[in-house]
Amino acid sequence: MNLNAWAFRIGATLALLVCAAATSETTTGELWMAPMRDGALLATEVFLPEGEGPFPTVLTRSVYGRGAGATLAPAYNERGLAFVIQDTRGRGGSQGKDMVFTDDGWGRHQDGHDTVYWIKMQPWSDGQVATWGGSALGITQLLAAASGADIAAQSVLVAASNFYGQLSYQGGVWRKSLCEGWTESQGNEYIVDIWKNHPTYGEYWEQFNTEQRAEYITAPGLHVGGWFDIFAQGTINSFVTRQYEGGEGARGNQFLVMGPWPHGVTRETGDLRFPENYDFDIADFERRLFQHWLFGEDAGIDEEPAVHYYTMGDVDDPDAPGNEWRTADTWPPFETEETPLYLAGDGLLSMEPMDDGSAAYAFDPANPVPTRGGQNLLIPSGPTNQAELGERNDVLTFATEPLDKPIEITGPVSVRVFVSSDAVDTDFTAKLVDIYPDGREILMLDSIQRVKFRNGFAEPDLLPPGEVGELTIDLWSISLVFNKGHRIGLHVSSSNYPRFDVNPNTGEDFPGENGREVANNTVHWGEEYPSALLLPVRPRDNVKE
Repeated sequence: MNLNAWAFRIGATLALLVCAAATSETTTGELWMAPMRDGALLATEVFLPEGEGPFPTVLTRSVYGRGAGATLAPAYNERGLAFVIQDTRGRGGSQGKDMVFTDDGWGRHQDGHDTVYWIKMQPWSDGQVATWGGSALGITQLLAAASGADIAAQSVLVAASNFYGQLSYQGGVWRKSLCEGWTESQGNEYIVDIWKNHPTYGEYWEQFNTEQRAEYITAPGLHVGGWFDIFAQGTINSFVTRQYEGGEGARGNQFLVMGPWPHGVTRETGDLRFPENYDFDIADFERRLFQHWLFGEDAGIDEEPAVHYYTMGDVDDPDAPGNEWRTADTWPPFETEETPLYLAGDGLLSMEPMDDGSAAYAFDPANPVPTRGGQNLLIPSGPTNQAELGERNDVLTFATEPLDKPIEITGPVSVRVFVSSDAVDTDFTAKLVDIYPDGREILMLDSIQRVKFRNGFAEPDLLPPGEVGELTIDLWSISLVFNKGHRIGLHVSSSNYPRFDVNPNTGEDFPGENGREVANNTVHWGEEYPSALLLPVRPRDNVKE
């Protein structure tokens, strides 16, 4: 498999799996060179349905080449839709330099916006343009909509709504495996130096933050993601910001689907195999939404709940609560009680703060905690057993007693932790684990936070060595029922490599600039320092047992 085919397979896995056009039937399109505002010509392949027209159009703007168009187009054409697939700037047959999404938004070049209006001007177009695609193809959609382009509808699969925090830096830490692996596969690894030259949030990253431009978005939209996906929180944030803050046409016309998947619809992920109901007919949902928005057909959309989400549970117990699809009109779907589980001595997670205490470990960036699953793309992902890693000297583990009743959490999860270090700067990681009765510690969420960005990502604020500071580690969101007999677990450390780059502990942003130093890091707890895992617990009287 050549590089481009491999990259498409990785980057658009979900898109290809759920597309209604995933069929052996192919067709032939007509190649056009669509002009952009600066004169650059982008290779644009047009597939028209039979008939006189004009037609509504579904547009895909791809970094992976136009080769999939012949397979994707028939299912749209047979429904009376034109299908257009375009190589983004500098890719495939398109002119210009590939600057990795920089030209797809609302900057000096606005290729998504210009392509939409080029289509509207064609004699075969009825003026309505919808967009479709997953991963990178979803990102180009979000950027185009945020440019203010007049888009009739969008189907956005597994896409980041804000690069800083979701793609390039998470908790202020470089997402090494994702960024370096994906750009290398694309042959545009030169963008890595540019991204690394902007380790703080500012004007550069604002051009990739579609959330702050919700008011300019007028497109109805479908947003599909998975709890173990690399862009899980981005999918939720796209829905929320557009549903409640979007412009006319977007506000109140968004739909969200969140399944138990990584970056593609699959039953088995990590060390878990979900029940047969793991799947969701995304293709049919999208078809009905497009029929409604492009043709004005009923298609049952007015009665469709805005949110479909999968609540996970114990995969070994067929009678366990959870492991089912649920619906809601809002996200979050119901009010929860933020419930702290306090860190305590002897590795306990307690409902009440315990006696003051602390635990220390040496974090050596030359010997980081290896990545085992999580929200990854090019390395193994998903819910994997962390028990072996928990035995390391540089990993602190905490857990509740076995639960006497199930506990359901739905919504954002975070860790508030009070820390100190003898290093100029360092990182702290957190993992939420579901501890099965047989001892498996299954990773459900994980993240990281750089200490110098504890007060925001725009400006570093070094914590003096030895001084105690408060961090919040954002673990993103989930819907999960911890079954009776399970324990809720938390791992705290300072590395998770290569998912995240290691901190050199010198105050520099990347290792190798001024060497590396071992950091002696301490986590504090108790009445004075109430470190805790913060869970969005569903009220007990609403939990199915």
